[in-house]
Amino acid sequence: MIRIVQLYPRDMNLYGDWGNARVLQKRLEWRGIDAEIVDHNPGDDTDLGSGDIFLGGGGQDAGQDKIQEDLQHHIDELGRLVEDGAPMLLICGMYQLLGRTFVTGEGKIIKGAGILPLDTRAGTDRLIGNVTLETPEFGEVVGYENHSGRTYVDDGHEPLGKVLRGAGNNGEDQQEGLRYRNVIGTYLHGPILPANPKVADFLITKALERRGMPADLASLPVDEVAAKAHRTAKNRPR
Repeated sequence: MIRIVQLYPRDMNLYGDWGNARVLQKRLEWRGIDAEIVDHNPGDDTDLGSGDIFLGGGGQDAGQDKIQEDLQHHIDELGRLVEDGAPMLLICGMYQLLGRTFVTGEGKIIKGAGILPLDTRAGTDRLIGNVTLETPEFGEVVGYENHSGRTYVDDGHEPLGKVLRGAGNNGEDQQEGLRYRNVIGTYLHGPILPANPKVADFLITKALERRGMPADLASLPVDEVAAKAHRTAKNRPR
């Protein structure tokens, strides 16, 4: 049984990022591997250490405030999981919050988990539209961004990819997202996994490897549909 843990889906699921959990669950089940989705919300007594794949989505500022206390309570455990190679997909707000700081437009500093080597500050306008990336691991990746935060990754750390279309982390350096250990941080919604099965299978592969299970994944028939969705997203206007 592979456990897919959704971090704070009640407050950090503004753009339907929960769909990523369903994609992972189905891609596992189609390969004959049992999978369950476990939600962790503030105050829940979830055994995070028993999770195999971790997902976190985007939310409004109010949602980020609601999860702060619980997130700080689980910093050490999440940090150990990251360093131990647990696969994680962290999107938008959760991508920001696992960094060190987020500075609001009013200058308020929101303390992050300090697990990822990045800082974020609010911009004066939102970065919205379809995005295409070129990535060294997954080839071309497509998605949709809608964020006001400008994220800056520390020198010496790799982004998820180079922006071919869109704004990315901050609209300045042509970088989008972060690759750190087996963590993928990104601003890409959509949700991202249906149209990018290579990213989904990366998360599954790393989870299986940590469990000592066979991880040589063949493509699935549904990937033909995913390829069509990928092409459609790529050709949409910005």
